[in-house]
Amino acid sequence: MDIPRELAGCRFVGDKRNQIVYDMELATDDPAVTEQLAAAVADIVAAQSYATFGPDELPEARNRGYRLSRLCR
Repeated sequence: MDIPRELAGCRFVGDKRNQIVYDMELATDDPAVTEQLAAAVADIVAAQSYATFGPDELPEARNRGYRLSRLCR
C-alpha cells in the first residue's frame, strides 16, 4: 500500500469521524484487505479527518478512545 505524503512516518492513523484506527504497516497477502485499507486511508486523507499519535503505538491510540479497525485484526 502506498502511504500518503501527509502520513509519511506514521504507523497508526485514526479516523476522527468514527474513532477507528488503522495500521499502515499491516502486512497481508490478501489483496482485497489491502485494497480496502488503502481506500479507507484515502478517504480519511481526502476528508482531512485523520489523527496521528505520539508515541506512534496502538496503546496510545486506545488511550485516546480509538478502536482498531476490523481490517487490521
